[in-house]
Amino acid sequence: MKKQKTRDHIIEAADQLFYQQGYEHTSFAHIADDVKISRGNFYYHFKTKDEILDAVISARLDKTRKMLSQWEQSGTSPQGRIKCFIRILITNRDKILNYGCPVGTLTTELAKLKHASRTEANALFTLFRCWLQEQFIQIGCQEDDADERAMHLLARSQGVATLASAFHDAKFIDQEVTQMCEWVDGYAPV
Repeated sequence: MKKQKTRDHIIEAADQLFYQQGYEHTSFAHIADDVKISRGNFYYHFKTKDEILDAVISARLDKTRKMLSQWEQSGTSPQGRIKCFIRILITNRDKILNYGCPVGTLTTELAKLKHASRTEANALFTLFRCWLQEQFIQIGCQEDDADERAMHLLARSQGVATLASAFHDAKFIDQEVTQMCEWVDGYAPV
């Protein structure tokens, strides 16, 4: 059990450091120092930085699936569930102001690096896209229209995160979240 606990701590630390410093600028030493383990113990769990990245992406995918499932259970309508997605900008406001969106920053960095794991990282956006598309279908949109609206909302939320981080503007996040929620309210239920 202790082995799994140490491995989980390594993944959590790597996830935070990749988010705050970037994948390329995070070393084994940074992660080992953060977890407070020796490099030898570190290498027992992960042999390469790419193995850690794969574990981080997998953990993020699991976390995202759980979050989407919670939204499914707690949302009383498709519009309400979509607003859960939109309000994640408020929930993560402080982190976004300092580091941008965790999904957007990772996928962008991996794309720039032409990293082999960029497709796996993009699966995070695909999860959101498919989930949002399903919510728009439940509202009454046709599949193509629902996908277009899902992509619009993903693009807008990424733009908000990027600009809010660039200008360090919390008020901008609040304003945009309000507008996006009003946009969603414009869809009548089926």
